[in-house]
Amino acid sequence: MSEREYNEIFAENLKRYLDLNDMSQTDLARRLGVSAQSVTNWCAGKKSPRMDKVDAMCKIFGCNRSDLMEVQTSGHPEWYDYPKTTKYMEAILDKPGLGVLLEGAMELSDENVDLLLNMIEAMKGTNPDG
Repeated sequence: MSEREYNEIFAENLKRYLDLNDMSQTDLARRLGVSAQSVTNWCAGKKSPRMDKVDAMCKIFGCNRSDLMEVQTSGHPEWYDYPKTTKYMEAILDKPGLGVLLEGAMELSDENVDLLLNMIEAMKGTNPDG
């Protein structure tokens, strides 16, 4: 594969992940500590990032290197093929507040996540312990 072909594949995958994460090129540049022009060049397929930046993007997007660096035949990341994940993503799109709750919960300690789950179960009127 030529460098140009690789850059184009990476660009398409990167743009998809930016869209999936509702993130601008400027936001990504800021998080990676690179110039906005660098991200613009990556998205345009003009250049490719160093591997340490690819790894940092994988952490940001919650994906594997192959999700960014290889042709994606399904048109979306591999994890999106799971029906439960699709259901959750659609729910977040329908109720943006769920995304805010998820983002907040991701920053909680395990103990506080358990406490929050118990509160949600109590609100639903079910018993979390069976």
